[in-house]
Amino acid sequence: MSANINNDDMVQDVIYDTYENYDESKPTIDYTLLPERDQGKTPILDIQGLGIDFGGLTAVDEFTLSIGPTEIAGIIGPNGAGKTTIFNLLTKVYKPTRGTFLFDGKDTAGMTTTQISRMGIARTFQNIRLFDKLTVEENGKTAMHDVLDYSLFSGIFHARKYRKQEKAAHDRAMELLSIFDMEDLADYKAGSLPYGAQRRLEILRALATSPKVLLLDEPAAGMNPSETADLMNNIRKIRDTFGIAIILIEHDMNLVMNVCEGLAVLNFGRIIAKGRPEEIQANPAVIEAYLGKQKGNANG
Repeated sequence: MSANINNDDMVQDVIYDTYENYDESKPTIDYTLLPERDQGKTPILDIQGLGIDFGGLTAVDEFTLSIGPTEIAGIIGPNGAGKTTIFNLLTKVYKPTRGTFLFDGKDTAGMTTTQISRMGIARTFQNIRLFDKLTVEENGKTAMHDVLDYSLFSGIFHARKYRKQEKAAHDRAMELLSIFDMEDLADYKAGSLPYGAQRRLEILRALATSPKVLLLDEPAAGMNPSETADLMNNIRKIRDTFGIAIILIEHDMNLVMNVCEGLAVLNFGRIIAKGRPEEIQANPAVIEAYLGKQKGNANG
């Protein structure tokens, strides 16, 4: 090894030492988007050459990206670029045709959606998927599999274990609701909430699984400018409070450019640019593929 090794090489060596099955022929970890505070730490997600084909159509190809353990990152691109497909691959809804990704240093090849969720990846969806007839608090509790594990017997007879765990779940649900100042809505039916509040509830339900990575699929969809501004602040608050990574897909360029620390731009299933928001704004390929028609919003 040359004596003139740079700091990035040293960091990569340290990180790869944590992998059980390091293959030096694989691409090195991509540090393009890692914030300074996450340098030298194992990426919570290390995605290498991920791709999927549907019949003869390549939906995603050679998707390579590293996400720091406390990073707020964005994946943007035109409609149909493959953004939601990436989320489906990361949550094992789809099985990749090629490539893999490490989660906190562990290879996820062959894992199921349930296993990925238990490892610590949670997501929201473009279309809201709440239990409309359950209350706001009950929706939050449905995701608390790590808190509620009492038996049917305990539940029927309200045994001590049932009472203790239900209290813990209630306290946790109210704590999560407080993030979005929604405590007063705890007893409301989820289906009766305004659209923006339903969006917030879906995010809080995902947080109830205690994730290490939170995937937000168009979280600002249907929100007015005031709600979007609140969402921007709350995304940062979630990251700081829980110390987790957040990846969002979003078409609201004002939100993306102001909250994301790094961006990956997709077009026709492939990354065409990665970098800081200010770098992405100035990238000619990005402007041509996506930002050109919304450049005014991006600079706003």
